[in-house]
Amino acid sequence: MENNHKDSHNQKPNPENDRGKHIGTAVIISLALILLFTWVYNTISDSQYTQTTYTDFLQAMESGNLSEVVIGPDRILYMTKEEAAKEPAQQKASYTGLPVGIDGDALLRELHAMGVDGDSKILEDNSLIISILYYAMMFAILFFFMRSMTRRMGGEGMMGGFGKSKAKVYMEKQTGVTFKDVAGQDEAKESLQEIIDFLHNPQKYTAIGAKLPKGALLVGSPGTGKTLLAKAVAGEADVPFFSISGSDFVEMFVGMGASRVRDLFQQAQKVAPCIIFIDEIDAVGRSRDNRYGSNSEQEQTLNQLLNEIDGFEPSKGIVCLAATNRPEILDKALLRPGRFDRRIIVDRPNLQGRLDTLKVHTRKIKLSEDVDLRKIAQATAGAVGADLANLVNEAALRAVRKGRKAVNQEDLLVSFETVIAGTEKKNTVLTDMEKRLVSYHEVGHALVAALEKHSQPVSKITIVPHTSGALGYTMQMPEEEKFLSTADELRTELKTLLGGRAAEQVVFGVQTTGASNDIQRATGLARAMVTQYGMSEKLGLMSTASTSNQYLDGQAYMDCSQATAHEVDQEVKAILDKAYTEAKRILTENRSLLDEVSEYLLVKETITGDELMAYVNADKKQLPENTEEVTEEAIEE
Repeated sequence: MENNHKDSHNQKPNPENDRGKHIGTAVIISLALILLFTWVYNTISDSQYTQTTYTDFLQAMESGNLSEVVIGPDRILYMTKEEAAKEPAQQKASYTGLPVGIDGDALLRELHAMGVDGDSKILEDNSLIISILYYAMMFAILFFFMRSMTRRMGGEGMMGGFGKSKAKVYMEKQTGVTFKDVAGQDEAKESLQEIIDFLHNPQKYTAIGAKLPKGALLVGSPGTGKTLLAKAVAGEADVPFFSISGSDFVEMFVGMGASRVRDLFQQAQKVAPCIIFIDEIDAVGRSRDNRYGSNSEQEQTLNQLLNEIDGFEPSKGIVCLAATNRPEILDKALLRPGRFDRRIIVDRPNLQGRLDTLKVHTRKIKLSEDVDLRKIAQATAGAVGADLANLVNEAALRAVRKGRKAVNQEDLLVSFETVIAGTEKKNTVLTDMEKRLVSYHEVGHALVAALEKHSQPVSKITIVPHTSGALGYTMQMPEEEKFLSTADELRTELKTLLGGRAAEQVVFGVQTTGASNDIQRATGLARAMVTQYGMSEKLGLMSTASTSNQYLDGQAYMDCSQATAHEVDQEVKAILDKAYTEAKRILTENRSLLDEVSEYLLVKETITGDELMAYVNADKKQLPENTEEVTEEAIEE
């Protein structure tokens, strides 16, 4: 295996063969174009005349009906007196062939004696040479033009390139990416490392009868690093690496995609052991049923891909990697054992994964001493590798704008807020009433979160408008990484989301459009509690919705009868109403604290979670021992 590996790297393309292909293709196309032009020219020329026989010409000559005659090398052009009497635009001459053995000059002299205008265009000896030179010059011009075109199109001519694979070939570490550049995906790296080790040391696997897996499917949300992992495999494998996108197989011509698949695997077999990576394989591997729709070109390409994967033996050392974020639409035949049977999940990184990813992206960034990447990792729960890379880059750009030579903690935190809320809108001017509404709205969110159990701590409150459309926002930062949420925690989150609208109602007795996003998020959470999490007292543990596109939007679709859907809507409304009533109760009981913090926020425009908790803790110390609870009737009044 190792000897074959070295030989595959020594194989070099033969420039003489490529040059021969260029010349041959250019000659064929040039000759075809000359023949085509000649045929078109003759067809157009002949359409301008009426074809007759030589007998018709003699009859017109003997009857004195000829007006004009032109004798050429192989034909006679003539016009009768009837045609000559017509308008010039309506005149149409006739032509007939000049029989072999007829002397054109003698015929022309006889016509002149009869008083007919005539001319002789019989070619001289050098006319043939001129014609040959004309065609040779035309051929040379077309040849050089077509040769340059074939070189530019990869040496396959104007049509031949459609059937060739567009795969990019990487050798050894030319991608510039290794597993050291990939963080937060330890499980995926471990699975891929096994494949690479098999390519390098097949003996220790074959000794116990293990076979190299033919294919592995990288599945995950956008931005989690699937393509980056594939490039890292190219950097680590030290074998030829073919990289191609699934959309490169799809063409408007039926059969071209299948031809490209054949060509790709033929190239791979010549340099095996090697790795083939197909990015966004769902473009060609979509299910062939009618549910998602398909076409004959896509089906032919998929069938050819399935045949090629089955066609090589594991001992050849060809491994197929593919990436997708829509595994549910892939054809079942593509995922069966023996093809892409190993599924490698490239999931969103956890806290430690985000910390490692931040370390990777900040290796070339100058950081100040106050930077705490762990706090940034805690604040960015749910972020993928691409988000973190964007965050670090935004922080570096902000540091440059501020005239600093190093990125500090504030740059990273502000960049995180920029990613989620956009930049500050400095030119937006709110009226005094609007600012008070926004202030009470945001403090309503924050106070409910601060006074309730099972809630995430508030880290920042601001009423500065941002480009995302938010006139203000309340940021909560989790203290620890959590993967499960209890029903009490979700109910607290509902109260927090509806705390802004509750504050508007308690203080001003109005409802504004500022709560639209809060209501939308709360409704989605309450519906998930009823339809997916089994947290409904009325419907119990019944699941009434199914999730599609798990790694994209993860949207849930109702999977129940209309009567059940009606009950779901009623239960969702009941949960939201209860959360809203609880939020109003909390703010009514702490009305003085709500006013105090809101007035402070109006002055400062931005306050931290510590400043909020200072007010909350001070207020708790001033509370009397026996505090009467405010009833729901009092809240409504």
